[in-house]
Amino acid sequence: MRCPYCGSLDTQVKDSRPAEDSASIRRRRVCPDCGGRFTTFERVQLRELHVMKKSGRRVPFDRDKLQRSVQIALRKRPVEPERIERLVSGIVRQLESMGEADVTSDQIGELVMEALKGVDHVAYVRFASVYRDFGDMQDFGAFIGELSREPSEGAV
Repeated sequence: MRCPYCGSLDTQVKDSRPAEDSASIRRRRVCPDCGGRFTTFERVQLRELHVMKKSGRRVPFDRDKLQRSVQIALRKRPVEPERIERLVSGIVRQLESMGEADVTSDQIGELVMEALKGVDHVAYVRFASVYRDFGDMQDFGAFIGELSREPSEGAV
């Protein structure tokens, strides 16, 4: 693992333990060259996923990008960080279990929408406004109208 401080390729693991979600391993590392300490996380990856963008580009799937998007939608909402981690891990597992190495950005967006709908309606609307590219207030109104007609799923 490359040192984030000096770039050395020779770092040593000082401590390993399961992360809070028990789906990853947390490793404390130290660089013998500069003495820098940092943490890494190791997760199971069932297959190498690629995302087919709407533009036709094919890019490697980035779990961190997915997590950032979900965190932005849930910013300042009463949702525990562990629940966010479980939500993201669940989406990644669903993508990996589809059996395809290539997934579309639309498939990812729909899985995120479905997951957020069950967690927090405000975050669901926030994410939908970007994902579905709401252009004006009528788009928000129509979407919220659809949401209010559906039976409640226990979201905040």
